[in-house]
Amino acid sequence: MMDKRKERLWIFDFDGTLSPLVPRRSAARLDPSCRDLLRHLVLVPYQRVAVLSSRQLDDLVGRIPVPGVFLGGGSGLEWQLPDGEKRVAGKDLQEKLNQKRKILLPKIRSMGAIPGVEIEDKKWSIAVHLRKASMKSRAFVQLLLEDWKPLRRVRKFRGPDVIELQLLSEVDKACGVRRLCDILDFEPEGRLIYSGDDENDAAAMQWVLYLKGKAFTVGTAPLVRGSRVVDGPSALAREVRKLVGIRELNPDDERAEKVSYESL
Repeated sequence: MMDKRKERLWIFDFDGTLSPLVPRRSAARLDPSCRDLLRHLVLVPYQRVAVLSSRQLDDLVGRIPVPGVFLGGGSGLEWQLPDGEKRVAGKDLQEKLNQKRKILLPKIRSMGAIPGVEIEDKKWSIAVHLRKASMKSRAFVQLLLEDWKPLRRVRKFRGPDVIELQLLSEVDKACGVRRLCDILDFEPEGRLIYSGDDENDAAAMQWVLYLKGKAFTVGTAPLVRGSRVVDGPSALAREVRKLVGIRELNPDDERAEKVSYESL
């Protein structure tokens, strides 16, 4: 019988965390060291592994070619289990989303006419990408977000060169983590480890740390107090390996070493 006290649930953001940030979001791929980490981590006894993204689930699935991983899209409103079963949001949320999209989407899409600004529709949220935008264009975007009352009320998550507009204000990645815990009937206190790089991830980190879990910020400064900072996907993979005790394995080796979990 599995000793549930030894179980750990590892949740990783994708873009900027497991994958380096790239100019074209469609080109994002798992960092090789993170791919190997996931592949080995799912083999360690008592460890469950999830990737949680604001991307749509179908977009995320093809980017994580690792069996045994729980995949969450739409900040966790959509989950695919390792056996392929999907758990999606209920009709009430779908209907509420459709109403919000009818009101907000035309105005948000109009920002795409601003030089250097790119709009990415993720269904549950809209990403306003500013990587190619000048300071003048960025200031204009900010003005538009503050000028129209319905947009002022939209919850905004900021990341490196992007503003994510969460169409349903009650949704964030903390909700996504809680939803996965419910799906798994997983007791989260002291047994969650979350890694991410933006303000949506910070919402999840705060909940994880409140429950005496651990958090990694991928970046140059902690997103929330108490999170451990690593400077990129490869550094994250190294730190997680140290924490769990997985040695660097040959990619053809199907084994993963298990060590004491006293440090977790």
